[in-house]
Amino acid sequence: MEALNERDVRSRTTRALIVDDNIELRELLSGYLTRFNIASEAVGDGTGMRKALAASRFDVIILDLMLPGEDGLELCRELRSNSDIPILMLTARCEPTDRIIGLELGADDYMAKPFEPRELVARIQSILRRVRDDRDAPRTDERSSIRFDDWHLNGVLRQLQAPDGLVVPLSNAEFRLLWVFLERPRRVLNREQLLDAARGRSIEAFDRSIDLLVSRLRQKLGDDPKSPRLIKTVRGEGYLFDAREIG
Repeated sequence: MEALNERDVRSRTTRALIVDDNIELRELLSGYLTRFNIASEAVGDGTGMRKALAASRFDVIILDLMLPGEDGLELCRELRSNSDIPILMLTARCEPTDRIIGLELGADDYMAKPFEPRELVARIQSILRRVRDDRDAPRTDERSSIRFDDWHLNGVLRQLQAPDGLVVPLSNAEFRLLWVFLERPRRVLNREQLLDAARGRSIEAFDRSIDLLVSRLRQKLGDDPKSPRLIKTVRGEGYLFDAREIG
């Protein structure tokens, strides 16, 4: 991996919340992240995480999978129910199922322990760069929001409003994927196109990445996976977004 250049780090200090029950690892990461202009707060469980989030603003959460009491998957699910803050999950287990479930629940990236701290920093910067680029980049059609059927996606607030008026939380990847579908309705988009748009090539891809993301988005939209109305699977080719009205 190429050496990180500290001059490339933005002047505004990034704030990370580390949730890990290993005290030594928390201290190691906190000290290391400081070298790259990333201030951090470290806690050991879900209770500490909630207190920290209630008291401060964070740009990214580094969340361990194996925690006492509520595990990382439970906390990831809770975070995604009310926040789009980027989540990078850590685990000492190498089971592919853990990784798949974590990404299904809305984690933005995933690293197995032991890991190289420099790679962790690179992944944090990559996640935040995608988030900031998304928020800073003008939409090609200059629309700040899109309505489809009885739904409303606000591109400025990055919020999805359901037909009953409730706001449905979206992860950053889910928001990007839905916007791509809305910009290219009724066109078959293959997995590679969608992966580029939704996650970017800086994240390590694997065969089911985009399928998991589509599955999560279908759940948010109430789209029956056995007979989807909005996001349709085109066997052997990819997916097609087929809302009745888009405007």
